[in-house]
Amino acid sequence: MAISDLIGSSPKFRSVLDAISVVARADCSVLIQGETGTGKEVIAQAIHDASPRRQNRFVALNCAAIPSALIESELFGHERGAFTGAVNQTMGRFRTADRGTLFLDEIGDLPFEVQPKLLRVLQEQQFERLGGGHTFQVDVRVIAATNQDLWQMVQERKFRADLYYRLNVFPINLPPLREREDDVRLLVEHFVRKFAERQGKSIDRIPDEVVEVLKHYHWPGNIRELQNFIERAVIMTTGRCVAPGYGGPQDRRLYIPDDGRDSGGRRARSHHRDAS
Repeated sequence: MAISDLIGSSPKFRSVLDAISVVARADCSVLIQGETGTGKEVIAQAIHDASPRRQNRFVALNCAAIPSALIESELFGHERGAFTGAVNQTMGRFRTADRGTLFLDEIGDLPFEVQPKLLRVLQEQQFERLGGGHTFQVDVRVIAATNQDLWQMVQERKFRADLYYRLNVFPINLPPLREREDDVRLLVEHFVRKFAERQGKSIDRIPDEVVEVLKHYHWPGNIRELQNFIERAVIMTTGRCVAPGYGGPQDRRLYIPDDGRDSGGRRARSHHRDAS
């Protein structure tokens, strides 16, 4: 994903875009912090795609989705017979991402006992497979992300300070959607086009009153929540004007008739811009 494909023009998001442009060329570790649903993996992918490593793999791993007993094997691989059920040798994500980028999402959920081994790879680009003695050399850029306060976790001795400093070479803080009010219309237009095309529909009008309600909603789920809402709205729309009907943010009603008139009978103005 090119940086120019990222959607948003608000001051806080422009600062994020500027940071991506700078760090993409630097080939250092990056720590992306932000609430759930703010698009941390999208930003990580954009950094990779703008970097000299873009011709090689972008490998993603959600540390919260892997059982703690298996996370070391997922990262570094294992030898056959290393543990019960290890019937085959595996490469691990670091070998898979060699010369590319490894994105570690939810890094705050990485078990404390695995953190020293990750620190060693970051410092020396070396590791051993679980159950093996051979040392592998890799060339991997690590981008980590979290919705937790890692520094607070360091203070509580739940996350290693040395690993935190090594990951936090270049921090990027993603603003929540409620602080990107100017970007809501652009995102709505983008998602309407995306899901209308998927549903085989032609929708070219988004009433102002719909956008205004969406701009002033606090979006606890951020962009992911907005995306899901717009997908539902497109499914419900039968005409050329997006009509959320019921099931809006927090189940509030946003009934907009398909003929483009609001609940008072006034015809809504047509708004359509290319957000790409």
